[in-house]
Amino acid sequence: MRVTTKPVSEYPWYIRPFFWKQKRKYGQVLEPGLVWGRSPKLFMGVAFLYGMIERARNPLEPALRSLVTVRVSQINHCRFCVDVNSATLMKRGIGEEKVGALEDWRNSNLFDETERAALAYTEAVTRSDQEPDDAIHAELRRHFDEDAVVELTGLIAFQNMSSKFNAALDVPPQGFCRLPQTGPQAPQGGRHAPQAGE
Repeated sequence: MRVTTKPVSEYPWYIRPFFWKQKRKYGQVLEPGLVWGRSPKLFMGVAFLYGMIERARNPLEPALRSLVTVRVSQINHCRFCVDVNSATLMKRGIGEEKVGALEDWRNSNLFDETERAALAYTEAVTRSDQEPDDAIHAELRRHFDEDAVVELTGLIAFQNMSSKFNAALDVPPQGFCRLPQTGPQAPQGGRHAPQAGE
């Protein structure tokens, strides 16, 4: 990792409860939280935004949200994000075969039309050499209303920020998922899913 973290006790008191919650949910404190925590005000802003994206009344299904976050993470070569988000995706009911096929979803029959529309949009927003054209938007609108499109776009933008942040600082995976991962320095071994519930 390209920056150092501190013991949890050395972070401001008002962000330490977030670390306690992570440890309870995942069995360990997440490295990105410790990195963001070096700038407590940024940490609080990111934590609030993440909470809004993952709120219970989000119009996007949880499994679809996780498909999107894993795909963005793959494109941006974020080893930590692929690790933790793949584990969450499986916890949300998506099998290993489908998670393993996600990087090549266009050539797989495991993804339905709604997922394909969301993934095509996700890639067009994420890749710097593409953009979501009229055809992509038209297909997206067959499956999502305007509110859901805004939510999906916000999710993609947030995950791009998160995964680029982690990839730039070489935040390592923490062993949540043992599916094969692509890209440089893919981790070996690990658990299938976080130790504690969401």
